[in-house]
Amino acid sequence: MNKKISALTALGTTPAGADIIPITDVSGTPTTKKVTVTNLMGASPVQSVAGRTGTVTVDAGDLTDGDFGGTAILGFDATLNDQTGTAYTILAGDAGKVITCNNGSAVTVTVPASLGAGFTCSVVQKGAGQVTFTASSTTINNRQTHTKIAGQHGVATLVSTAANVFVLAGDTAS
Repeated sequence: MNKKISALTALGTTPAGADIIPITDVSGTPTTKKVTVTNLMGASPVQSVAGRTGTVTVDAGDLTDGDFGGTAILGFDATLNDQTGTAYTILAGDAGKVITCNNGSAVTVTVPASLGAGFTCSVVQKGAGQVTFTASSTTINNRQTHTKIAGQHGVATLVSTAANVFVLAGDTAS
């Protein structure tokens, strides 16, 4: 008896590894083939998540609306480094962090040497004082030669593309 896939009864439980899923192979002449759940999961690019305990459930809506029920996604949340002074020198420990600069006067953020290729952090200008980036034995590149955050609530990101070479990108100004 032939049925359309859309007319079949939905599976009510987790599929077993030996369960078969029909697929249409479109490389060349389209043909219908079978794949087991085990084969399909083995081809998955992510099979396990290190450091997690318990069960993590993600539905398709999570991937589009970003609502994970208040649970942070490991590796995707950032630690805030709140700064209220008028000068701050970025530290190696700021890697992956968001540095917030909250002052009514101008703020200078110094980008020192030895942070390492691949270092990245973001800087938010929370206060009215404009944030200016200065190099210290480093090179800071920007597509428009900007060295400042454009204004309050602006965000800029620093990315080290090589030892002591950084790209400043985001809401920048000269």
